[in-house]
Amino acid sequence: MSARLKALLLILPLVIFLGLFFLWPLWMMVSTAVQGGTVRLAFPQTAIAIASWAGSGPPPAPLQAALVRDLRADTPQERFGDAVRTLNSQQAGFRTLLPRTARAVRESGETDAIDLQAVDPRWSDQGYWLALKRSMPAYTDANLLAAVDLKRNDEARIEPVEPDFAVNRAIMLRTFTIATQVTLLCAAIGLPFAMLAASVTGWKRNALLIAVLLPLWTSLLVRTAAWLILLQDNGLINQMLRAIGLIDSPLALIYNRTGVLIAMTHVLLPLMVLPIYASLIAIPRNLMPAAAALGAAPLQAFRHILLPLAMPGLLSGSLLVFMVALGYYITPALTGGAGDQMISSVIAFYATGTANWGMAGALGLFLLVPTTVLYIVYNRLSRTPLVPA
Repeated sequence: MSARLKALLLILPLVIFLGLFFLWPLWMMVSTAVQGGTVRLAFPQTAIAIASWAGSGPPPAPLQAALVRDLRADTPQERFGDAVRTLNSQQAGFRTLLPRTARAVRESGETDAIDLQAVDPRWSDQGYWLALKRSMPAYTDANLLAAVDLKRNDEARIEPVEPDFAVNRAIMLRTFTIATQVTLLCAAIGLPFAMLAASVTGWKRNALLIAVLLPLWTSLLVRTAAWLILLQDNGLINQMLRAIGLIDSPLALIYNRTGVLIAMTHVLLPLMVLPIYASLIAIPRNLMPAAAALGAAPLQAFRHILLPLAMPGLLSGSLLVFMVALGYYITPALTGGAGDQMISSVIAFYATGTANWGMAGALGLFLLVPTTVLYIVYNRLSRTPLVPA
């Protein structure tokens, strides 16, 4: 057996692991986001008949008859429900229209002619038929457009959705805003903490590092629940502030943006401190005394010597914190209010609340793209020093 083949066999378990638990889920998310065959599978005869309809004027009788035959067929309930949810995301009202029409069709005789407009007047609205036609292709960009509050009109042109339904952009912007705020807070706390840890030795350094690593050894749910207890109106923080006379009434520290920022900063702070600390301990300890001996003030020495040398760690930590913060779900859900939920909560709602996997995949894809770009930048920064040795 050649040496190359032996090396390939050694890394084969890693390749299989990455394929099963990384690449395959990503591919499923991307394919689900653009997959549009759900309605076609539930209404196969309608898909054939509607292809010849130009979309203008009332739907022809053969098209209506094909829909009746599909509703009369023994379609699995799960497939029918998926089609109803997909159509309802295109045109509000399908969630009640299709089940009602299906019951009326199945209660009639096998050979009885069905007047869809008599069953429900909404079938005279051309918008429902156009939504059916738009949902028939095997692949569609409807979910990707809806993820950024866009849609295709009856002329297949892209236009913004109605203001009442335009929420995804605002939530996406809120997600990036919260992630940026948490990153800045972690940098403001993590840089001085890492400088302090790098400047001491022995048990003092070990104590500081254990203090910052301790949150990583505790369950995320436990840490978040602890902040719920600490930040509530009768929690330890408000009680201490009132005991020393700084406040008369409790501060609103929970179920708002303040609670989200405090809890997320505490959880993600180690991801900022450790890269900065790794950069600082690699700096020769005689640089700052040398700068002071040459007449540099402490702030000048920090700005011109220490900060540039620590910048690779600071940027790496910032990118790492920002990437992780983008996908946070538990902490904002428990400590934030209705206006502080992030895009991960919306993805969870579509995935588990409405079983709209296409929309969940589209939102996840828009979250994956910037995260991947930031990971590439982080990987490059972690390998290439910004300051020559």
